[in-house]
Amino acid sequence: VSQRCLEDTNTFLREINQDEPKGYAVLYDAFGKVGSNVVGGNTNQPGLLQQCRSAHGPSFSGQYCQVFLRQGRVQYFVGICVPDSCEKDDVQTLVLYDQLQFNQMSLIPPLPSILVNQSTQEMIMTHCLSSKIAPDTSDITCFVCCVMVAIPLGATLLTAMIRWQWKRKVEPTLESSCLNAALNLYGTLKTSSSSSSETNSWSSGESISIQKTTQGIFSTSTSIPVGGYASLNGIRVLSLLWIICGHSAQFPVINSLNYKDWRKTVESSPFYVLTISGPVFMAVDTFLLLGLLSARSLLGSINKAEDKLSLSLVGSYLLKRITIQPLHLFIMCLTIGLISLVKWGPYWFPFIDTVMDCKTYWWANLLLISNLLPVHEICIPWTWYLSLDFQCYATTPLLVYLYRNRSVFMVVAGGLLLMTIVASAIITAHLQLPVFQPSTTSENYVLYYYVKPYTRYGPFLIGILTGIYLTTKKNPLLKQWWQAALGWLCCLSLLALLVGLPYILKETPANPSVPHALYQGLHRPLWALAVTWIILACEEGYGFIKRFLSLTFWVPLSNISFACYLIHPVFIILYIGFQETPIHYTDINFMYLFLGHLVLTLAVSYMLTVLVEKPY
Repeated sequence: VSQRCLEDTNTFLREINQDEPKGYAVLYDAFGKVGSNVVGGNTNQPGLLQQCRSAHGPSFSGQYCQVFLRQGRVQYFVGICVPDSCEKDDVQTLVLYDQLQFNQMSLIPPLPSILVNQSTQEMIMTHCLSSKIAPDTSDITCFVCCVMVAIPLGATLLTAMIRWQWKRKVEPTLESSCLNAALNLYGTLKTSSSSSSETNSWSSGESISIQKTTQGIFSTSTSIPVGGYASLNGIRVLSLLWIICGHSAQFPVINSLNYKDWRKTVESSPFYVLTISGPVFMAVDTFLLLGLLSARSLLGSINKAEDKLSLSLVGSYLLKRITIQPLHLFIMCLTIGLISLVKWGPYWFPFIDTVMDCKTYWWANLLLISNLLPVHEICIPWTWYLSLDFQCYATTPLLVYLYRNRSVFMVVAGGLLLMTIVASAIITAHLQLPVFQPSTTSENYVLYYYVKPYTRYGPFLIGILTGIYLTTKKNPLLKQWWQAALGWLCCLSLLALLVGLPYILKETPANPSVPHALYQGLHRPLWALAVTWIILACEEGYGFIKRFLSLTFWVPLSNISFACYLIHPVFIILYIGFQETPIHYTDINFMYLFLGHLVLTLAVSYMLTVLVEKPY
């Protein structure tokens, strides 16, 4: 241990043993201590970061560090407050040699043996949180974000100035209403003629201004093309809300006072499927099903090109999807910058890997192949879906081309669907994967099953088949009311079965399990089929929820849904990272967390849509 660190530490330890210690002895009060409900999951002992940093001794200030420990099967951390003259290695040595003591008792005592079978502590690592921001080369990402936003803002200001000048030119100056009207008409024509060259010069700037990009956001007209599927607006937004709600419950669990109690609660009732329980994020499969719009878009382009699927047409089709990349890369740069520059609290440690992964694997996000990497190497982990979606999207031209030969098309489509079912079942059986949240947070589940295209392609394929059918059909599928009633009965029964079965299969299998494998292989395609029925029934006038799903209320939310998906985890991470004490799980607490995250997400997503997604 360095000489200065040892001297300052001894000064602090002598002071807290005095009958009337000085003010900087508050360092002791900032140490983490064992709390209640260790059995329920409250094992971390964060202490108080700000109280530690506010303490000032004769020649030192308080420095907050974390000691990560293992005791039997329990892993936890303890927040400690030491002089800022100590480096990380000094702190580690002081802890290993048990030098931090008060009245000959360790300031980092083990968890009581009555609560933990193993009484011996094993140190995993130590880390000290700097009170200063240390910029590095990754901070240039913040500059990139500022430039990306500044360009549309500049165009917005320029557009406002030009429109104001034009408005002044055509303002009426004569009192006669008849003459005024005539002169207004003449002035408008003259202005239009004389300023045509000016219009050409700034029209490109106007196109990326907020005045232009915001026009369609709050429009109450449907964002789905004429003759298309208005019910998809409601389906898209409800699926997004389900995902945000699930993430709002899933992410904060790492610093919950009562993790084990939370787990018992969400495992006990299918009601918690609305947050994180039962089947794993089925809303993602609903988003994949919306690939039906990509099939419709491509078929429409082929019809305009005189029924020819050329390479240039395929290239143009793929380029449309690549245009989502600017917002994706903006969020990546923003997240890297925030994690690098923000002063985090005790619960920052699960997210620092996100930055390190981005410095190494940013190219995978750029190429939209991040889901093919090991999950712990994905930069901005929740963007795995964008890679999966693009990989599925890229197969649409081949399927549409094969549709010319119906027999070949059916063989290929059936083979692909069977492949995803069998692959999911075999992987589940071989690795004994669970099918029930929150057990599915295990690394193997995500690494080998959850993010891979060969296990998740089924719902997208069903979406493509649905899109081709809806685009090419000439006669309605449903001709009698009893057909619709039977379809709804089967659909609702299937949805209930898919939600309920995981509660029967919630134990993680110790050996290869046929029921688990069958459920894992079939539940996502079957979910997609059930949602497909809802879309078909609504389009043919037999959907009793069509009016609800087609409300104009959904349209603005649907228009900003992509930005919502990308930005909402950032707010959740920021909230967790700023916490100094654990969160206590109750339904009302997490409901308020969800609503708070949702409001912030909607407000910022609108700005991101008009400043980044639409302009670029």
